[in-house]
Amino acid sequence: MAVYVYAVTRREHPCHLDGLTGVGSDAPPVRTLESGELRAVVSDVAEEVRPRRRDVIAHQAVLDRLMADGTPLPLQFGYTAPGDESVRQVLEERAGSYLDALAGVQGCAEYNVKAGQEESALLRDILDGSPRASSLNEEILGGDTDPRLPLELGQLVSAEVELRRSDASAELIRALAPLARAYVVHPPTGEDFLNLSLLVPRDGERPFLDAQAGLGLDAGPAVRTRLAGPLPPYSFVP
Repeated sequence: MAVYVYAVTRREHPCHLDGLTGVGSDAPPVRTLESGELRAVVSDVAEEVRPRRRDVIAHQAVLDRLMADGTPLPLQFGYTAPGDESVRQVLEERAGSYLDALAGVQGCAEYNVKAGQEESALLRDILDGSPRASSLNEEILGGDTDPRLPLELGQLVSAEVELRRSDASAELIRALAPLARAYVVHPPTGEDFLNLSLLVPRDGERPFLDAQAGLGLDAGPAVRTRLAGPLPPYSFVP
């Protein structure tokens, strides 16, 4: 039977999984498979796995339980294998890389910081700080119909937005990266200009959270940050 794989841990990880049911409509029990120094946390699955609310919650519940006793290598939702032996084979073949990765995340959790900026406040700041942009804007508002004016203003504003957001991203990374063991910058989505994942030691979470609480004050006008975590270290799995 196919198995759904939640995470890889070291063999000595407690894996307190009693009472947990896994992904799938039949709510199978969650169990472990061992190979050498490693364990895989799995459950049987007899159907196509889709991101239904119940299954996403079940997946996360397993990772939350594992995180309570240490740091696993989490797999993204939806990973399945043909059977127990195929999982053991992968553990054996990739033992070195899994053990190295587990050593890298030991005692840590992932935090994700997203940053965005209120567009109207940013545009006001650009117009206030750029004499040329302010002049162009006044000419356009005053009724000048020269088509070159809005084109030049648009190019100027676009370049300034890109520069300021790049500077703000660098400032936020400089503030937080020293408090993390590692970090990854993901492509931002929507109106965000920064999507940053950090691997933070659990014994260093308070300084990190204090620093994050003060973010945006020096990063630019109307910069807003959003924090998620502590999370399993999805961004730091090889």
